[in-house]
Amino acid sequence: MLSVLKTSGAIAMCAVLLSACVPMAMFASSGGSAYAGKRNDWGTIVASREVNALCIAPKLRFLIWEFEGHFGRKVIMHSGYRDRKHNFAAGGADNSYHTKCMAADFYIPGVDKRELIAFAMRTNSVGGLGCYPGRPFIHVDVRDRPRGYKRPVTFSGC
Repeated sequence: MLSVLKTSGAIAMCAVLLSACVPMAMFASSGGSAYAGKRNDWGTIVASREVNALCIAPKLRFLIWEFEGHFGRKVIMHSGYRDRKHNFAAGGADNSYHTKCMAADFYIPGVDKRELIAFAMRTNSVGGLGCYPGRPFIHVDVRDRPRGYKRPVTFSGC
C-alpha cells in the first residue's frame, strides 16, 4: 500500500511540475477563416512571405506564448526580424528592435486590439509597446525598461 501511495504521489508531483513548464500557447487555436492561407514560419503564423519569424530572441518567443496562452489563439505576425534594408523600406527606426530579433508586430484574430494593448501594459516582459492607430496590429519588444518604469515604453499612439 505504501508503495502505491509513493508512486501516486510521484506521478502527481511530476504532473504539477510539468504543467508549470508547458506553455499554455500549446493549446492556442489557429483554426478558422482568419488563419486560412497564412504560413507557419518556425512555429509562428505569419501574415505574408516577407515576414521572418526565424530570428526571434527567446524572451520574445516566451512573450508571444504569453499572449497566445492568455487569449487561447495564435498570433499572426505582421512583422518580425528585419535586415537593415527591409527595416529602412518599412520606415523603421535606425536602431529598431526588429533588426535585433527582439520585436514583433502582430494581431490575434477575434481579439480586440484594445484587449491586446491592455494585456501588454500589464505584462512585465513587454519592454516597448507601439499601438499604431488605424492598423490592426500592435508592436511589442523585449527591451529592458528604464529604471523605475512599471509599464512598457510606449509610442505610436499608445
